[in-house]
Amino acid sequence: MKVEFYHTMFIAFLISVITGPIIIYRLRRLKFGQQVREDGPYSHLRKTGTPTMGGVIFLFSLLVTSLFMVPKTLNFYLLVLIILGNGAIGLLDDMSKYIYKRSLGLKARNKLLGQAFLVLLLAVVLWINGHSTVVDIPFGPSVNLGIIYPIFMLLIIIGSSNAVNLTDGLDGLASGTAIISLLAYMFIAFSLGFTDIAFFCAALVGACFGFLIYNFHPAKIFMGDVGSLSLGAVLGTVAVLTKTEFILVIIGGIFVLETLSVIIQVIAYKFTGKRVFKMSPLHHHFELCGWSEWKVVNVFWAVAFILALTGLVSV
Repeated sequence: MKVEFYHTMFIAFLISVITGPIIIYRLRRLKFGQQVREDGPYSHLRKTGTPTMGGVIFLFSLLVTSLFMVPKTLNFYLLVLIILGNGAIGLLDDMSKYIYKRSLGLKARNKLLGQAFLVLLLAVVLWINGHSTVVDIPFGPSVNLGIIYPIFMLLIIIGSSNAVNLTDGLDGLASGTAIISLLAYMFIAFSLGFTDIAFFCAALVGACFGFLIYNFHPAKIFMGDVGSLSLGAVLGTVAVLTKTEFILVIIGGIFVLETLSVIIQVIAYKFTGKRVFKMSPLHHHFELCGWSEWKVVNVFWAVAFILALTGLVSV
C-alpha cells in the first residue's frame, strides 16, 4: 500500500480533530440538539440536547483533504456528488427536526425521492461511460442485469444509506463500523486498480476517525442524518464503481443485520401482534437485554471487523 494513502488519512484525521471543537461549540450556541425518541431506552433520555449534525465535521475534512490528495477523476467527482447530495438531504432532515422539535424529520418519501434522483443521475453517467452491468456473485456465477441494473443500483446505494442511518443509534456505533467498512474498501479498490477510489476512502477513513474522537461514549456530538445518509450512500457507490456490489453485503453485514431486524420486527408485529425483538434496530434489543451501550458497540465493531476480513477474502 502506497505511503501516500496513510498521509491522506492522517491529514484528514488532523482536520477533523482541529475543526471538531469549533463545530461542536457553534452547534451548541445554535442549540442544534438531538431530539431523543420517547419510546427508546430510558438511558438515552440524558442525550437530549447533545449537538447533532456532526457529519459536517468529516464531510468538511474530506473535501479539504480531497482538494490536495485525491486524484481528480470521473470516479472522484461521482463520489463527491453522491456524498454531498445525500449529505444535503440529511442536513435538511436534521434541520427539520430542529425546527419542529421532534425526533422525525423529513417525510420518508421526500428523502427517498431525493436519493433516487442522485442514483439515477449516477446511473446515466455510468451508462454513458460504458459501466458494466455484469454483477459478480461471491463464490457463484456472474449475472448480466442489463437494463434492470439501475434498479439494482437504487437498491444497493439507497439501501446502504438508510442502513447506516438505522445503525446510528449508539455512541460511536455507526462511525466506527463505517470506518471498518471503508478500510476494507480502501484495500479492495487499491487491489483492483482503482487508485482514485482508494485515495477517496483513505481520506474519508481519516476524517471519520477524527470525528470518532468526539463521538466516543459519552458522545460530545452525533453525526446526524447529514453524516449517516452520506456515509451509507458513498459505501454503496464505492461498491458499484468497483463492481463488488455483493461484497458490500458481507463487509457491511452489521448494517444488513440492523436493517433486517427492523423489517422482521415490523412484519412480525403487523401479522402476529408480537415483537421478535425487545426493540429494533438490533442494537437497542441488546441494550434492553441488559448490555451496556459500550459493550454493544464493542461487540458490533468486532463482528464488523470479522465480516470485513471475510469480504476481503471473497474478492
